[in-house]
Amino acid sequence: MTQASHPAPHYTEYDTRLAAYAVVVRGEEVLLALWNEEDRKRWTLPGGGVELRETVEDGAVREVREETGYDVELVGLLGIETDVFGPDERRTDTGRPLKAVRVFFSARIVGGELANEADGTTDEARWFALADVAGLPHTSMVDTGLRLSGFVAG
Repeated sequence: MTQASHPAPHYTEYDTRLAAYAVVVRGEEVLLALWNEEDRKRWTLPGGGVELRETVEDGAVREVREETGYDVELVGLLGIETDVFGPDERRTDTGRPLKAVRVFFSARIVGGELANEADGTTDEARWFALADVAGLPHTSMVDTGLRLSGFVAG
């Protein structure tokens, strides 16, 4: 093949962040982590950025362990959500928009003990009654994960 037969590589004009989250429900309670990266702390699902050489599934399991102390088994894929943030909406000044791709899994605990993350993006892990979640300061990931799980109508 000649070089002319190869199309030019395609590069995007934006950054992409792939993240994985787990919805862990025990009876009438859901496991949440207190996110500390913005001016006001908010509760979120355990999860976060997937590392370059790990699968989305492995990223979800690792993040739950780091943020809550629990070992989990993923039960199923709940869905995928995407958001786009302009350069002015990002926490870092890159001058580029960001496409956030969030993958949601249902999970069950198979080991470990409840523990808070040390020196991470979350300060605390705690169980909350599903009925109390709406009244908590929380991220949109909580609403999305619970809706996809069938625990909150949406």
